[in-house]
Parts: sequence; structure tokens; C-alpha cells
Amino acid sequence: MKKMYFIAIYPPQEIIDEIKIFKADLALNFNNSKALKNDAHITLFPPFDRELVLEKDIHDAFQKIDTNISPFEVTLNGFGSFPNPKNPVLFVQPEENHNLKDLHLKVKDRFSFKNYSFHPHITVGYRDLTWENYLKAWEIYKEKEFKTKFIVDKISLLRHDGKWISIAEKKLSGL
Repeated sequence: MKKMYFIAIYPPQEIIDEIKIFKADLALNFNNSKALKNDAHITLFPPFDRELVLEKDIHDAFQKIDTNISPFEVTLNGFGSFPNPKNPVLFVQPEENHNLKDLHLKVKDRFSFKNYSFHPHITVGYRDLTWENYLKAWEIYKEKEFKTKFIVDKISLLRHDGKWISIAEKKLSGL
């Protein structure tokens, strides 16, 4: 049996709750409820599927990720979007952060089987967001203010069991 996995950074619960307010607004006013299913996170390695019997290998690779970097601060500042007419995305935007990029590269060293571009963001609206509703929402969100920050001190490995659940964490352990 195949399962889906991915690797992410989660902000503290209070920031997850704040971002949920934006997701609820999109569900209520722009007919976009899919993003409500997942807690706010920054994806370090996108979802992939593997046979459940291979999960130990995934855990082993996850534990070998070099997390010998000091915990660091990420500042979330405003909103951004991927204006793709077939699959538009609205997101909370982190400020440029070389530590975040370094951490991503360390994950990619161990999980290199999937080629993808790294554009850190916290999704607010996607999947069932139509192009028309995206354009209406973006008119509001492109000017909307939202600024907060949090310390990244661990990464999480998640498995999809009807919903995403954390099956392992790895602390950042810099000097």
C-alpha cells in the first residue's frame, strides 16, 4: 500500500491559528476551502509517494539530514501569489532568508529523487480556487498587512493518513 510523505517546517500554533483566519476568509468569500484542511507550514520537500513497507528507509534518510545549523528566525511579511490560471495560489510570504535556503539544500542532499524549485511560502488558497476568485481575492490580499516572525528549531516528516500527521521530527542542533 502506498502512502504520501513530505518534509516541512511548522510555525508555532498561534501563527497557524492566525493564518487559519485568512484561509477561512477565502473559504467563506471566495469558495476556496481546500487550504483549510492543512495547517500552515513551509514545505521543504514536496509530497511524494512510497510503499508503506519502505517507510523505515524514509525515516533513515530523514534522520541523516544534516541539521547541524543553529535555530533561526523567519519573518512572514505580507502576501504573494503564483498567478497560474490553471492552478492559482495565494500565500503568506516569508522574507528572503539564507538559513531557510541552506536548510532546504540539506534536505535536498538526502531527498534528491525529485527535481523542484524551492519558493518558500505558506499556502492560504489553492486547489479549488478558481482563476476568477483568485483575481478577486488577490485584489484584497496584495495590499493586506500581515507581519510576524518565529524561530525555526526543527523539521517534520509527515505521512498522509486521511490527513497529514507528523511521524518524525528532527531538531536543528547548531553550535
